[in-house]
Amino acid sequence: MSTEFEPYRGELAAYCYRMLGSVHEAEDVVQETMLRAWRARDRYDSTRASMRTWLYRIATNACLTALEGRGRRALPSGLGQASDNTAAELLPALDIPWLQPYPDARFEIAADLRLALVAAMQVLPPRQRAVLILREVLEFSAAEVARQLETTVPAVNSALQRARAALTDVPGPDRISEPEDPEVRAVITRYARAFEAADVPALVRLVTTDAIMEMPPVPLWYRGSDDYGRFMERVYAMRGTDWRARPLTANGQPALAAYAGVPEGGYEFHSLQVFTVTGGRVAVNVVFTDTALAKLFGIPEHLPA
Repeated sequence: MSTEFEPYRGELAAYCYRMLGSVHEAEDVVQETMLRAWRARDRYDSTRASMRTWLYRIATNACLTALEGRGRRALPSGLGQASDNTAAELLPALDIPWLQPYPDARFEIAADLRLALVAAMQVLPPRQRAVLILREVLEFSAAEVARQLETTVPAVNSALQRARAALTDVPGPDRISEPEDPEVRAVITRYARAFEAADVPALVRLVTTDAIMEMPPVPLWYRGSDDYGRFMERVYAMRGTDWRARPLTANGQPALAAYAGVPEGGYEFHSLQVFTVTGGRVAVNVVFTDTALAKLFGIPEHLPA
């Protein structure tokens, strides 16, 4: 396969992830894009489009095909009302195509992969989603997007307007703190220490009064620091108080890999917690309890005692 396509693999993976909500599916579509491009390389005309624009056209078509007849990927907070029962049975809903977190360390850092934004994009019709990402995030011109989608500039502008209107409730990047911000690092460090110490009052002090906790693939989610604290008390009652946390990033957001102590010694990967920090406190904690994420993120499945 031609090496001239390889420099675009990372950004194409981020684009396909935004479109599909799944890292695994995104990687498959990028591979398909590279294969299609290699097969069509003799027909590529550099006077009509840049290599990057041409590859995005192929990737967009592949994403739209993959999305045909498929339900959207979601987070629990996008599917129903918050639960007020912190003792409810934690049954995973494996029939729901859940949104996956994005492993920043495996790919080049891409603009605005926030979980809330990617989840909101999944609600948009696929072509609107493509227009929004190509125009707003990747900054292609309306004419370029029209060629990529084989439509007109007015149609692109109309789709963009509708997509923007649908996302008005999603917090903008100016309200979200970056993971490398010293204040954010300090908050997450304090959270990790309180988490490892099973200090629920300290955890509650570190979250906002209307903090959200959700735990895909469990469809339940909670809102408010009181329920946050009650649920964490339940976690420690169920799994014990011996935990370790390791910092990383996911979706351009601060995150922790949580490891629970096991009777035979050491710690096993339990969850990936992805945080939204606003105003010096945790506003959202999405706790992904899929143990396969350790491999996806390239982190240990077990830690020694």
